[in-house]
Amino acid sequence: MFGAAGQLLLTLAGVSLLFACLQANGAMEAAAQRALLLCRGRVALLPLVFFCLAALLAMVGPGAILSVALMAPLAMRTGVPAGISPFLVALMIGNGANAGNLSPFSSIGVIVHGLLSRGGLGGHELRVWFFHAAAHLAVALAAYLVFGGLRLSWRSAAGATVDTPRLSRAQIISLAALAGWMLGVIVFRWPLGWSALGVAVLLLVSAQAHWKLALGKMPWWVIALVVSISTAVGMLERAGGLNWFQSAVVRWASAETVHPVLAFLTGLISAYSSTSAVVLPAFLPMVPGLAARLPGTDPLALAISVNIGSAMVDVSPLSTIGALCIAAAPEGVNKRQLFTRLTIWGFAMAFVAAVLCYFGAPWFPA
Repeated sequence: MFGAAGQLLLTLAGVSLLFACLQANGAMEAAAQRALLLCRGRVALLPLVFFCLAALLAMVGPGAILSVALMAPLAMRTGVPAGISPFLVALMIGNGANAGNLSPFSSIGVIVHGLLSRGGLGGHELRVWFFHAAAHLAVALAAYLVFGGLRLSWRSAAGATVDTPRLSRAQIISLAALAGWMLGVIVFRWPLGWSALGVAVLLLVSAQAHWKLALGKMPWWVIALVVSISTAVGMLERAGGLNWFQSAVVRWASAETVHPVLAFLTGLISAYSSTSAVVLPAFLPMVPGLAARLPGTDPLALAISVNIGSAMVDVSPLSTIGALCIAAAPEGVNKRQLFTRLTIWGFAMAFVAAVLCYFGAPWFPA
């Protein structure tokens, strides 16, 4: 019925509208506030809870950027008064959101898995997500150990509590609808875009979310940019541009080094551009052809390296996630210092991702 670009547009619009409804009525933030009660005010648990909450929101929500937009003000307002470094808060929520970002239910996961399917690499959604999440979990745990997580108090602290007003009727219905939609996709194999659009329309028609607020929270620029770039990459492929790039990479790398090379390259580009709207739609379509020109290279493993390399640098303040963390920092925080530390960390992650992909590549293939 639709071409590849039309199907991608439908899927992105449907999933984005569903989660825009839950943002418009405050259901996502209310659920996150309640989840913070799990640590019962113990400060040392808060960074780990921040990671898990950001991952969960991204996993069942609109992706890493909007999950950080929801979590950053809450995490900074809760963690900094309790004595947690704002730098550590930013690293935990940034890596947490990216850990959940490639879930099959996330709007960004929809983009990535759709691109992989178009390249003949579909059917490996959980494997792709697992290794992506594992890389971000490893980096987050290292940050927790190095930047003061173990020095935090395990005693209850008043600054680590958060007010949790009662859920409204609309929020309860919206969260139940989200759970039902996920069950339908997993168990009954509902089509992702159509089913999300249908649930969103039901929420809007039944006035569980205001349509103007929901439409206002739609990431229109991301949808337009992703569809445009995907279309442009298709035209570039027909014109022979992808073959030129593949030839250049083949000259630089071997089957053993192509994983760190591509992870490092995508990381450098992603540090100052959009991962989901620019880097992934541009690089993932190149993977099957590149793997074919390097005998012994598994295309799925190479795609996983691209995903990890491009996302690992996203806490850089030159990217949206890092910028959101700095904007959410409360008064009294030295934002210039936070900017500098996140910049250094972000670009260092291009090297870290290359190392992780070099040693992890043998485990990536299905």
